[in-house]
Amino acid sequence: MADANQPSDLPTLVFDLDGTLADTAVDLIGTLNVLMERMGAPPVAVDRARDVVGAGARAMIKRGLSLGGKTASETEIETLFQDFLVHYAENIAVKTSLYPGARAALDRLAMAGYRLAVCTNKPEEHSVRLLGALGVADLFGSICGRDTFAFAKPDPRHLTMTVARAGGDPAHAIMIGDSRTDVDTARAAGLPVIAVSFGYTDTPVAQLSPDRVVDHFDELEAAVAAFRRTA
Repeated sequence: MADANQPSDLPTLVFDLDGTLADTAVDLIGTLNVLMERMGAPPVAVDRARDVVGAGARAMIKRGLSLGGKTASETEIETLFQDFLVHYAENIAVKTSLYPGARAALDRLAMAGYRLAVCTNKPEEHSVRLLGALGVADLFGSICGRDTFAFAKPDPRHLTMTVARAGGDPAHAIMIGDSRTDVDTARAAGLPVIAVSFGYTDTPVAQLSPDRVVDHFDELEAAVAAFRRTA
């Protein structure tokens, strides 16, 4: 892994978490459905993950209620949100796993000297806990959630400050994500973005015009290297 105290001519690689590094849908929707039952709404099917996951827990709750034809006041949403955080923290890695090839790719990139970081709209505590449960937290120089700073994706400062916290150059990084939010964040920061095709976006990721698209983590190193050759 790159030494955060040493300069590097390699870009810092910044990963989104849900739908990019880890397939978290089953556990997220499991928690969501606990709340849906409480509100008298029908459960959300896991195959609707692309419709509800990716914009944070509050948005998940609102989308889940909407799918069931239900509404809630902002006060009710806030209560549901706080309950979501507690339940999810207790069930964060029941069925969640890294995507195929992710661990091996992270290990190879770290060994090659890349700084790795995570920039997610998941709360920082949940992000650290999940990556720890998956056995990869120590590979990242920084793990920054939506509450780490005073702003979150798509605000570009979330990305650039994540890079800085990892010891990298905020002007020399690559975002790896799965959604419009990740693409928009990278564009706003003036940084390139590689998108994975298997995440939680309701729009085919290629239509979001990332710099490159990968279908499997086995392709990530070549995508990074190819970008470096054309940079």
